[in-house]
This record gives sequence, C-alpha cells and structure tokens, in this order.
Amino acid sequence: MFSFFQDLKIVELASVLAGPSVGMFFAELGCEVKKVEHPSGDMTRKWKLPKEDKEANISGYYCSVNWGKEVHFLNLKDPDDNKKVRQWIAESDVLISNFKYGDAEKFNLSYESLKEENPKLIYAHLSGYGSDVPRAAFDVVIQAEAGFMHMNGQSEGPATKMPVALMDVLAAHQIKEGILCALLEREKTGKGGLIEASLINSGIASLANQATNYLMGNSIPSRKGSIHPNIAPYGEYFKCKDGKHMVLAVGTDKQFKLLCDILGLIELTKESKFATNQSRVSNRNDLDIALSPAFLTKTSAEWNALFVEANVPAGIIKSMDEVFINQSAQDLILEEQVDGINTKRVKSVVFEYSR
Repeated sequence: MFSFFQDLKIVELASVLAGPSVGMFFAELGCEVKKVEHPSGDMTRKWKLPKEDKEANISGYYCSVNWGKEVHFLNLKDPDDNKKVRQWIAESDVLISNFKYGDAEKFNLSYESLKEENPKLIYAHLSGYGSDVPRAAFDVVIQAEAGFMHMNGQSEGPATKMPVALMDVLAAHQIKEGILCALLEREKTGKGGLIEASLINSGIASLANQATNYLMGNSIPSRKGSIHPNIAPYGEYFKCKDGKHMVLAVGTDKQFKLLCDILGLIELTKESKFATNQSRVSNRNDLDIALSPAFLTKTSAEWNALFVEANVPAGIIKSMDEVFINQSAQDLILEEQVDGINTKRVKSVVFEYSR
C-alpha cells in the first residue's frame, strides 16, 4: 500500500459505484476515509447474485469499491447525526458526495454552507447530468445517451450495454483527477474548492476517436462487434484448434507481414486488397475469410507463444476464472474482513512509484 496521503482525512457521502470508488482510491493511498451510509445502508449492499449469502449485510458489488473505510450508519435528517457529520467535515480535507438534486441544501451540507467552517475543504460532487439537473441517473441510461450503446454490439444485433458500469468508472476518474489538482492548488493557496463532474459529460469526453471520426469525418459509428473502425485486422477474433479464440490488434503493415509470415500466409501481403491498412479496412470480410483456416491448425497457446515471440499484438480471449489463474492478477486482489466475512476485490491503484 502507498502512504502518499496518510495524514489526509476524507468524508464520503456517496453511494453505489462512482463516489465510493473515489473513496477507495484514496483509502489505498493511505487516507483516513469515513464513509457515511443511511441506517438502511448503501443500496448496493442488497445487489446480490443468487449464490451470495442472503443473510449478509454486504454484496460483492458493494465490496468492489468499499475497501479500507471506516463505515458509519447515520441519518442526515437527524440533527445529532447531521451535527456529527458536519464536525467530521470541518476537520477533513476532502468531501466526496453524490447528493440528489436539492439534498445538499436540504441537509445543510452544500459547499457554500461548509466552506465557511473549513476554507481548506475540497468538496467533490458527482452527478448524473449536472448538479442543477433534477434527474436520476444510472449507468445504462448514460451509456445509452452518451452514444456508447448505439455503437456497441454485433453489426446485426441490438444496441448493447458494456458489462461494467463504465460511466461510473469514467466519472470517478474525473473526480479523482480533480481532487488531485485541487490538492496541488491548495498547497499554493491554502484554500480548498469545489470539484464537480457528471456521468454524462465524463462519458461524452471519453468517446475519443469515435467522437472525432464523427466531428471531422461526419461518420456516425455503427455497431461493428469488436473490430476497430480505422484498423484491420484489429478486433477480429479467430477460433483455434483447442476451441478457444484469439483476438488480433494488428496496427501496422509491418505487424501484418509478421502475422502472415507466422500463419504461413505471406502471399496475402502481396494482394492489393490487403497490402495497406486502408485497403484491409475496406476488405476486412475477405481478410477474415483468408485468415480463419490457419488458426484452426494450432492451439491458442501455441499461436500465442509464436505471436509473443514475434511481437505481434494478439491475445487469448479469457473468462474471469482464466484471468485470475495468473499470478499478476492474483497480486491485484485486496482482502478485508467485513462482519466476519472475508471479502475480496481488485485494487483501484495499480501504478508503481519509486524514488
């Protein structure tokens, strides 16, 4: 564990995924994090899979972003509880919140009401559509309205949600970056500030090349499965002799020649429709047909070894159990006893730092 912020105190008034993941990030960096939940608990405590313990007051979902925190069950409507929370905030460096529209003012916990008592406070607030928009937001809706679902899925299939709450994750990163910037600024000025980020803006800001393809080329991204709109073969996957599949991420003509050499298909590089990346993008269906038979002659492990040795970007498509067989993945697991239950989740801080 890191100890960058071992003297930093944080109060978390947030639930579900985005806000709590910010709190866990700072807990991993050595902060003291007080998480305040309503007496009924964060709603994700009840988001259990069928095989999870029905009697336990936690779920796997809840545990994924709630490691290393000091949890308190308090009702902000209760004057005594509210006073206690305000006192913690007055003595803290950062407040993480995702209040619904109007709730911060209702509980007398808005930035304006707190900064007078604690001028050094960094107030970080997450919302769905902006703090002035009275609309509830959940990840799948944001994925839909930020354009992700429309372009995600197989070409002939329906619009598809990504299998993690990606909009929450992206918004959490925006808030983390904002807090870190505010901490740096506070070192210069001695003053805190207000950081705000919305799920919708975080999603749109992460459209990256897909947004630019539209903004500069007037190309509306369509569903293409895993394939890349600008590169081929990139995202195509092929069945191997052992029944497993490998995905390619071939981004240059040199890599394509190496791929074809390994597959015993070097003649493909001499065909005009496959000679350049642009021509391969235009003829990717023919390319898929040309490459597929070769993959069936070896197992995924055999192909993977050859590709790694030649530095051809490719990988085996793995299920979750196959991911965590690897020691590198095992090393990312954080464990914690909660109510007598041994809980597990993966780290949110995975960078390395040395002097």
